[in-house]
Amino acid sequence: MVTDRRFALILRSISLAFMIAGFLSMMGVFSGSVQPSMLVYYTMQSNALAIVLFAMLVIRTAIGLRKEKTGSAGYYARFEMICVTNLLLTFFAFWLMLAPRLFSMTDEFSMWSFGNLAVHCITPLLGLIDYILFYKIHNLKYRDVYFSVFVPLFYFAVTSVAGLLGYVYRTSAIDGKPIHYPYYFYDYDRIGAEAFVYIAVMTGVYILFVHIFYFIDIKRRKKERNSATSSSPSWR
Repeated sequence: MVTDRRFALILRSISLAFMIAGFLSMMGVFSGSVQPSMLVYYTMQSNALAIVLFAMLVIRTAIGLRKEKTGSAGYYARFEMICVTNLLLTFFAFWLMLAPRLFSMTDEFSMWSFGNLAVHCITPLLGLIDYILFYKIHNLKYRDVYFSVFVPLFYFAVTSVAGLLGYVYRTSAIDGKPIHYPYYFYDYDRIGAEAFVYIAVMTGVYILFVHIFYFIDIKRRKKERNSATSSSPSWR
């Protein structure tokens, strides 16, 4: 764990600025055509959550730095784990499932644009790097696993209901028909019951993935406890 709070503040400030720039780019702010409809996508919501997290981390790190230059910078570990795992969900889902199908969020969507690379690649990696560098053990609780899983499941539920009620995300570039669901793997109109298979498999894999974070914390707790025990003086 890195304990230099000056380094933590610099890295987190740069990360926050980059996240905001990527988010605003995807929203169309820099091109002069703001698209509020982008906020319905899970990627944008998970990135917004990351911006909130890093704003909190920058403020808390600055406060800690005023007191002492070195020390733990692992703040809000439970919230950060939830944010990071959700960011990584967008990372893997996009590059493994959506990008190969040339998925497009808008008519002007570009796979290799700054905004797309920022929200689907760089921001998730920045979140993971921060978690690895500054994470403080003994903070995660088992229920955090299911808090993390609840976020995408809630999104699935809300967007499914919206689609069933007729909300249109965009029109298909192939047949010109309206698309009522944000992602193909639960587009009930087009793939029917197969959507439930996708959701079940993705949920199961994601639960296992989040458990990895929890069990790493458990392992590190045991390692620290054993180290403390072996270094303590023995009495005869």
